[in-house]
Amino acid sequence: MDKSMNKRVYGILGISSIWANWNADFSGYPKSLSDGRVFGSDKALKYPMKKMWDNEGQKVLYIKSMKINEGKKGEATLVPRSLRERYEFLYGASDLKDVKEVLANLMNSVDVKNFGATFAEAGCNIAITGAVQVGQGFNKYENTTAEEQQILSPFRDATATKKNENNEDEEAKNSTLGTKIGSSEAHYFYPFVINPLAYKELVSLDVTEGYTDEDYQNFKRTALVSATAFATNSKIGCENEFAVFVETKVDTYLPNLSEYVDFSKNEDKNYIDMEKMAELLNTMADNISSVEIYYNPYTTILKGEIKDAKYFNILTLKEV
Repeated sequence: MDKSMNKRVYGILGISSIWANWNADFSGYPKSLSDGRVFGSDKALKYPMKKMWDNEGQKVLYIKSMKINEGKKGEATLVPRSLRERYEFLYGASDLKDVKEVLANLMNSVDVKNFGATFAEAGCNIAITGAVQVGQGFNKYENTTAEEQQILSPFRDATATKKNENNEDEEAKNSTLGTKIGSSEAHYFYPFVINPLAYKELVSLDVTEGYTDEDYQNFKRTALVSATAFATNSKIGCENEFAVFVETKVDTYLPNLSEYVDFSKNEDKNYIDMEKMAELLNTMADNISSVEIYYNPYTTILKGEIKDAKYFNILTLKEV
């Protein structure tokens, strides 16, 4: 039965990174383009959401999980599960010949229901385009710099050696040094769109009820807090600071809204300029059913008036 919500949702998710590293490249520095612009990948935004769902006991397929693997000599090693092993762990099913059953199971995973999946296993090759599509989140703060700190380890490297005064090798006696890299300050703005019609064909195959209002509320609830909740060593200092949810008619099409906001600051306050977005949305007011804007009123001032928009404190989720 098709229970898909009868609307599209366009929006922005804003993440602040203060002396933290929201999304590092393989060198350890914040990800950037060849022209120097700092950005965060969609994976960096989705991972805290998936981690939050997983911690709540919801089924999440595309997340790293570990198992104990016994070697040929009986030694035990800790290794990540493969995609198939993760699927079997969640659903207790190893037979992938029944494609309809596999599709139904995949759509029962909260991350797949939102973001889609590529499930390429022997005998079962499935690609699902997600109802929720998230773009790259570009930093809009011009004064961002990358900072590197040296960190002293409490341990020495037992394999390291150094030359003594007789030019002989001897064990290192000092603790090792490491580094921690992060942004002094960065403000990422991610565009997203939710299209419930993405699962129209799967609904006709009777493997899902579609992308429902309940699915949307679950995404929205998590999107507003998951970055703040995900306080790992490198992510502490990264917080949800801004969000926009624009609900429209299902046949209304909007561009990436993150391109219509700008960020600046003075010594006391952050400023998010929404004037271009306000002009766009106000001209399309007849096709828009609601606009919700979440921000931190203690640190941020918004510029631009959007007709009939509701404003919420992103920390308390109460209307302001």
